[in-house]
Amino acid sequence: MTDTVDRPALLWHDIERIRDAAPLVHNITNFVAMNTTANGLLALGASPVMAHAAEEVVDLAAAAAALVVNIGTLSPEWVESMRLAMRSAARAGRPIVFDPVGAGATAYRTESCRRLMEETPPSIVRGNASEVRALAGASSATKGVDSADASETALESARSLAGRCPCVVVSGAVDLVVSAGRVTRISNGHPMMPRITGLGCTATALIGAFAAVNPSLPDAAAHAMALMGIAGELAAAKSPGPGTFPVKFLDALYGITEADIRARLKMEID
Repeated sequence: MTDTVDRPALLWHDIERIRDAAPLVHNITNFVAMNTTANGLLALGASPVMAHAAEEVVDLAAAAAALVVNIGTLSPEWVESMRLAMRSAARAGRPIVFDPVGAGATAYRTESCRRLMEETPPSIVRGNASEVRALAGASSATKGVDSADASETALESARSLAGRCPCVVVSGAVDLVVSAGRVTRISNGHPMMPRITGLGCTATALIGAFAAVNPSLPDAAAHAMALMGIAGELAAAKSPGPGTFPVKFLDALYGITEADIRARLKMEID
């Protein structure tokens, strides 16, 4: 399918809306990624809140513009907070972005994800190929919380999951954004990015910021993943290694321009 839409302009428009509105994004995320995730949202122009206490998540999820749930360092108490927050966000009509970190690695992780998604289907699921395949009930190759599968191997699983939630993102060297009747492929990024912990979780959080300003969930997800990849390319060009990269990545998010996007965006829709 030939795409005649000015995709760089749409992506840039979303960035401007985030910078203007500073949407509040409520994150229930893991200890490893909290700081990276919060800084990524701030650099983009959104306003993060990181809260997981059951006593306050209902109020925060309803008040925020989007809810991001990341099960990375899960525990029974956190799973219950996620359940409460997802119910509250759904009642308030807020977009819910769900990151099933390590699904397929253990039965507890996989079943926790499935229970949460069955009770309150999220708006967008973002995971690597192994995680998406595990959620759909397919076999997968998982190393801890990392994937041993290429993103294309999860395409059919993503299509299956997209029947239960509006949009599924499969991250990898080529990111897939799958919704009913549409697959978007984004080829931006850099091989250094998987060497930095928390960047996948940051991608999930940025999807939340884009979903807060763009009601088209497939577009919001695709724009967030494209921005991640382009910022990664810009950061890698100034980074001799993964120690320097996180600082340069935040700088790239903060300073990215429409010209950067027009020069680098690699997005195909079919």
